[in-house]
Amino acid sequence: MVANTTGGVSFDTDEETELILDSLDEFIEREVEPIVEELGDVYTNPRKGHHENGRWTDEVLEAREEIRRRSAEGGFYAMNLPEDAGGEGVSPVTWYRAKKHLASHGGGLERYALAGPEGPKPLLLQAEGEQVERYLEPTVRAEKSTAFAQTEPGYGSDSPNMETTAEKDGDEWVLNGRKQWITNAPYADFVQLFARTTPQEEAGRYGGITCFIVERDEYELGSYNNAVGAEGSQAEIILDDVRVPDDRVLGEVDEAFYAAMEFLSLGRLELGAEAVGYGEYLLEDATEYVTEREAFGRSIGNFQQVSSKLAQGRAKTYAADAAGLKLAWKMAEGERTVMDSSILKWFATNVLWEVADAAVQVHGANGLAEENPYMDIVHQARILRIVEGTDEIQLNTIAKSMGVTE
Repeated sequence: MVANTTGGVSFDTDEETELILDSLDEFIEREVEPIVEELGDVYTNPRKGHHENGRWTDEVLEAREEIRRRSAEGGFYAMNLPEDAGGEGVSPVTWYRAKKHLASHGGGLERYALAGPEGPKPLLLQAEGEQVERYLEPTVRAEKSTAFAQTEPGYGSDSPNMETTAEKDGDEWVLNGRKQWITNAPYADFVQLFARTTPQEEAGRYGGITCFIVERDEYELGSYNNAVGAEGSQAEIILDDVRVPDDRVLGEVDEAFYAAMEFLSLGRLELGAEAVGYGEYLLEDATEYVTEREAFGRSIGNFQQVSSKLAQGRAKTYAADAAGLKLAWKMAEGERTVMDSSILKWFATNVLWEVADAAVQVHGANGLAEENPYMDIVHQARILRIVEGTDEIQLNTIAKSMGVTE
């Protein structure tokens, strides 16, 4: 008998994934880079790419949508979704590698080549009947975009306590409430909006919540939430006696929170992949800089205070990548990944925060210059520690999974 020297574990990138990553590089070079060059610094300079209220300019929006459409035509955009939904059915491991690979380009407009918050998520796979043709399929093809509307002004991480309600009135539902910090709300064709349909006293903390498809002309857009790192991306959604037909319920009535939790690990896998990719990008660039920049007669990389920052960043990014691959593998195997996804999300985003700060520091004043990308990624690093569950929520989840807390 031949011994299994790997013990059943492999970090090899399989041939199919290698082909996908190579094709993605070719797509970026052929289709995305010309758009980025034509746009110039309009996207990267907030004074040029946003209106006074924070909304992106038409130039930026058109560039983003063009990249999404071309990517969908090339089979990349939502390739993690099942084939019968219009995707390519690639594994979570391949999706993780693709997300990381794209982020390693630096996180500019290239990020829209793979579906993010504006694109289709597994929750939308609950679409039935006309919902499939009207919402799911066009979103997979990047002809429409969406948003996930759960967070409220007074209830961020404590979303089950939401105050938004939906009351049945004949064959319609009447929605009232307010959502905040909703990514892509200003530009979405429709939102997947969570509302309480049965009081918590009757349905329990996590029951009694339903997801509705609400179209853009049916809700009021409130103020833009111009958070650092997400300028122009988020806004309030205001619902004042908004009526939607019964066929706009996505999934089962009163069961939406449970359904959303089933797909929570995917979002954290994606953010972890982006954090690792951004970290690798910064470390590569910073390494090149410190080996060329000289001070006191030698390259600054020879000074221990500089080399230690980058060495520690590399070690931690390496570990975060290993955690991401393990999570992706467990997801592909259908295993429970609540603790794993929280570990990756907390660790990878905090590592990126450290690496981004180190990259700026070793560049000195150059790191703060407007034309350099480091500060932009610092902003990204900071917001990644908030979205999809704060650091504190991740640590609470880990402790609960360990049996430390109730």
